[in-house]
Amino acid sequence: MPVATVTPVLAVTSTPTAGREYSPAATTSENGGGKRKQKEKELDELKKEVNLDDHKLSLDELGRKYQVDLSRGLTNARAAEILVQDGPNALTPPPTTPEWVKFCRQLFGGFSILLWIGAILCFLAYGILAAMEDEPANDNLYLGVVLAAVVIVTGCFSYYQEAKSSKIMDSFKNMVPQQALVIREGEKIQINAENVVVGDLVEVKGGDRVPADMRIISSHGCKVDNSSLTGESEPQTRSPEFTHENPLETRNICFFSTNCVEGTARGIVISTGDRTVMGRIASLASGLEVGRTPIAMEIEHFIRLITGVAVFLGLSFFILSLILGYTWLEAVIFLIGIIVANVPEGLLATVTVCLTLTAKRMARKNCLVKNLEAVETLGSTSTICSDKTGTLTQNRMTVAHMWFDNQIHEADTTEDQSGATFDKRSPTWAALARIAGLCNRAVFKPGQENVSISKRDTAGDASESALLKCIQLSCGSVKRMRDRNPKVTEIPFNSTNKYQLSIHEREDDPQGHLLVMKGAPERILDRCSRILLQGQEQPLDQEMREAFQNAYLELGGLGERVLGFCHLYLPPAKFPRGFRFDADEVNFPTSDLCFVGLMSMIDPPRAAVPDAVGKCRSAGIKVIMVTGDHPITAKAIAKGVGIISEGNETVEDIAARLNIPVSQVNPREAKACVVHGSDLKDMSSEQLDEILRNHTEIVFARTSPQQKLIIVEGCQRQGAIVAVTGDGVNDSPALKKADIGIAMGIAGSDVSKQAADMILLDDNFASIVTGVEEGRLIFDNLKKSIAYTLTSNIPEITPFLLFIIANIPLPLGTVTILCIDLGTDMVRGDPNPSQI
Repeated sequence: MPVATVTPVLAVTSTPTAGREYSPAATTSENGGGKRKQKEKELDELKKEVNLDDHKLSLDELGRKYQVDLSRGLTNARAAEILVQDGPNALTPPPTTPEWVKFCRQLFGGFSILLWIGAILCFLAYGILAAMEDEPANDNLYLGVVLAAVVIVTGCFSYYQEAKSSKIMDSFKNMVPQQALVIREGEKIQINAENVVVGDLVEVKGGDRVPADMRIISSHGCKVDNSSLTGESEPQTRSPEFTHENPLETRNICFFSTNCVEGTARGIVISTGDRTVMGRIASLASGLEVGRTPIAMEIEHFIRLITGVAVFLGLSFFILSLILGYTWLEAVIFLIGIIVANVPEGLLATVTVCLTLTAKRMARKNCLVKNLEAVETLGSTSTICSDKTGTLTQNRMTVAHMWFDNQIHEADTTEDQSGATFDKRSPTWAALARIAGLCNRAVFKPGQENVSISKRDTAGDASESALLKCIQLSCGSVKRMRDRNPKVTEIPFNSTNKYQLSIHEREDDPQGHLLVMKGAPERILDRCSRILLQGQEQPLDQEMREAFQNAYLELGGLGERVLGFCHLYLPPAKFPRGFRFDADEVNFPTSDLCFVGLMSMIDPPRAAVPDAVGKCRSAGIKVIMVTGDHPITAKAIAKGVGIISEGNETVEDIAARLNIPVSQVNPREAKACVVHGSDLKDMSSEQLDEILRNHTEIVFARTSPQQKLIIVEGCQRQGAIVAVTGDGVNDSPALKKADIGIAMGIAGSDVSKQAADMILLDDNFASIVTGVEEGRLIFDNLKKSIAYTLTSNIPEITPFLLFIIANIPLPLGTVTILCIDLGTDMVRGDPNPSQI
């Protein structure tokens, strides 16, 4: 007796962005305070454990503790012993799932279980018929085979797609292994960073990645980029002095995987691999529970629904069959037939094909999807917590404004250098450009002649690199300028003086020298008595000091880093060629100089970001900026990209406008809000919830890794589907906790890529909007697919019911119905996305 195949009704009641019932968020809400306290406790313990008191020890105590000669380093034998004892200096990769387990998950997860049950029931029905009849109909056998084949084919398809993503992930790891310069038995040797051990004497220089947590024992102008640890884009000075009780704040510790941007330093390795600060933060991510995706919950809900409908109808007709006089074997066949008829054999393939085609489209648009279900989750996103540096911004410091001749000039900060330019004919600009080019240690790395100037890699401090590119674009080769004005001596920048000075032989005077200086504007102005206007030196009177102050405040208020520039033509009679300048015992003037101008730098927003943020807002998605940078800078960028809309004010803005204290302003009157990390630390869960609920535009600045996690949990307590972007190790706990984690493919750390569900291959926030568009299209397409499937339900099931009740012969056989179902359900158009 043939069994009909009927495609069932799929009840999907939620909308892509409407609040879904999300169990992980609900759980967090119930014990939000407890989980938060636990997370803070873990990180407080981490801070206490970090390197213990190594930053407080004297050099002699340090040498004794690690049994190392501070000039000759470890012996090779001792290093080999420690390596065996501690293991390689590398982060333990997260446990990998065997390939066969991944394949089985694709074969036996979600819809697949329903289809397998249907196939088994078909084989069972065929077996019963074979026992009852000499020549049983093969329809049920064919149906069982087709159902099993659909599951196997779609399972292989899904497995292949995810395996491709895994291969791209593996390619990230196959980069050139990191090298480290260590001193062992008095000799400098280059070794693989994985072989560095505790107690090793290591040297780092500008451009190197720090191979392990190190206690600095000597330093020459060393600065490190701690952005992957703290999110702060400004380089931090490293020196042997103990400057802070907290090991994460003191200057005499360098951390594993941070970058040395300039200078040199020598240090003793105090922890390696998983025991480093980065290793401990990375391990936090592996311990976090990950909630299920919305589409997984919808599928589970659908399976329960369709199973209930199938079993109810099957049992009803089983009883009806017995009442109508059928034998119990025939009634069992009817029972199996009704249950199988409700199995949606075409829908699994539809969902898989839909997700896979979208993942392929997204890959072409620089979005690598590691998990197919993440495509739909991104479409369901209602809140995006975005990192600033490199995601919203270009991740390169750029000169934004100059102030000279008592006028602010705007520089070109566009990515393709297509913006407006300023008038470069003023002799004051020529003098300012010369100082910025000469009083500068940054250089272009070799072999980049065919790369545009703005995108060339440099060796040096981020601010000096910005000046170098600006002068190269405006005035031509800085190298030729330096060759024609050779440096005689220099005083590097230090935090005490807050200036950098160098003296050069002048190309326009065979006997003369030029002293050039740059640094903190107020410190530079204090050393000047004259100012250059239209190429002429004028006395620095009160009026010009006020003009300077106004310009400085205006540029600083834009969140830009401002530097002051001055020079002095040294008299040839007193300082002839060959004069021995002494930078230690200063024998040349450092005051009574001539102030030339200001230059300000910022990491400018990416060109496509404001439009992308606007699209998110119009689609009902809340964009929150979470950064480790300074609040003023963060607020300026937020306004630049539209996260804080034009006309929307913070509490501080309202207080300034009304000229009243901040405490007197009602926080609910401010639509925008900038929250400092130190304030967030003291907030209760309820206070954070109130901020997230009452402010539509939020910036979190100076945040730590655990605070990023707390912010994500707070958004989830509001019932939001949260997407998080990030690139550093410090972002990985938040990436994993989020409903969808989005890592950066270029600047991102391996740990953040492992924790994320999706990787932006171009590090551009605008690519997320592409993903949201595709994700919402997926949801829309699935609903259309389900509605399309319903059209064949009634025509298919009605003749089958009439056959049971009135014994009217079946007009369609099972195989015919199966062909109609699979042929029409799976072949349908896949429209392209237009807009969210």
